Amino acid sequence: MNEFLKYAGVVLVLLGVVLLGVYAFQNMVSNTLLVVSALLLIGGVAMHVILNRIFE
Repeated sequence: MNEFLKYAGVVLVLLGVVLLGVYAFQNMVSNTLLVVSALLLIGGVAMHVILNRIFE
């Protein structure tokens, strides 16, 4: 279980990248998807750093 938690941040970052790809290929008018993907990217990186410091 600890191995999964160490990589949970990376999963969030990849989800944010997928959302950015969806935004790039769609003709979207609103910035909601950009905000959600930015939050996922920032939160995923922070989560990865914090959890790797805790579980080492």
